[in-house]
Amino acid sequence: LHFPDEEAKTKENSAEQTNGINHIRGSRSWNFKRWLRLVLYTILLLSGQSVATILGRLYFEKGGSSKWVATLAQLGGFPVLVPLYCILLFKTPTSNKIIDTNPPSFLKLLKLVYVPLGLLSAGSCFLYSVGLEYLPVSTVTLIIASQLAFNAFFSYFLNSQKFTPFIINSLVLLTISSVLLVVNNHSEKPAGVSKGEYAAGFICTICGAAVYGLLLASQQLAFRKVLKRQTLKVLLEVILFSSLVASSAILVGLFVSGDWKGLKREMDEYALGKVSYVMTLLWTAICWQVFAIGTVGLVFEVSSLYSIAISTVGLPIVPVIAVFVFHDKMDGIKGVSMVLAIWGFISYVYQHYMDHQKSKIENRIASESSEYCSPGEINHANNWD
Repeated sequence: LHFPDEEAKTKENSAEQTNGINHIRGSRSWNFKRWLRLVLYTILLLSGQSVATILGRLYFEKGGSSKWVATLAQLGGFPVLVPLYCILLFKTPTSNKIIDTNPPSFLKLLKLVYVPLGLLSAGSCFLYSVGLEYLPVSTVTLIIASQLAFNAFFSYFLNSQKFTPFIINSLVLLTISSVLLVVNNHSEKPAGVSKGEYAAGFICTICGAAVYGLLLASQQLAFRKVLKRQTLKVLLEVILFSSLVASSAILVGLFVSGDWKGLKREMDEYALGKVSYVMTLLWTAICWQVFAIGTVGLVFEVSSLYSIAISTVGLPIVPVIAVFVFHDKMDGIKGVSMVLAIWGFISYVYQHYMDHQKSKIENRIASESSEYCSPGEINHANNWD
């Protein structure tokens, strides 16, 4: 017997099942692309951080003395991103996660996002520049590990960050790593640095880590509450406009302090020559922008805490390079500190791995359900996925 209504229902059910399976496959494809983005952002963050830190120390080692210039080099390279941003302005997005179709006005973003983030960036970079001037580069990079604990503190209040035993273990280990370094390295001072300057370097570096932790937690809050969009164009806007605000603040400090008057003499007396002076600052600026793309990318792909955890894994890279470039010492306590930092990072990554495995199990259950369930159950599985 021929039943047209039943036949139509069967075709409709079959189409819904096919759509459900395609949705799950599309979700898996999106997850694969997301992991590729995470790998790319991680590479940009680690490479930019390592090279920029070494070049920043090289500036002071070879005769540079202006903390304002060193800070400007960390923030003033944003014009190199303008061509990429212009390309994105004329490119129609195809697969972006748009949460809010009514974006906030530029003035609102300037007041709530760009100016606060820019001022925090300027403060953090200036404090780090003081640390690089008075401390060995290996000491600075290992103290920076404490920024993970600071970010966890701010993320708990600003972003309701959840803490699992593995994340807590990571924070404890990284904090102990920094404390060991601070306690042990009181006698290790670069040539020509007084005890007062060395102490100032420690204090400024720790304060810089705290401000940086607050900066990334604030970036995550801005993406979630104000921007409400996760696209490459928005990422570049945050970097460009906040860097413009930060660079403007540093330029004001450069002229008010009078440091600009000694720049010509500083260039003439630079140990590697005038060309190397310019190239050192130029590539420092470019590398910090590479680092900024990786950092902000990880913030809106995962979280600010994850971004800083990835940054922490690069800490052992810089001291090893500094041993060969600047002949820094690598004593036993510093080695233990590095091991604890790596252990803490692995603990955090393992928690992220467990979350990913849990997500895969949920996707597999949804996929199996789509093959046997009714259309209503398929829609429920799709919503779950």
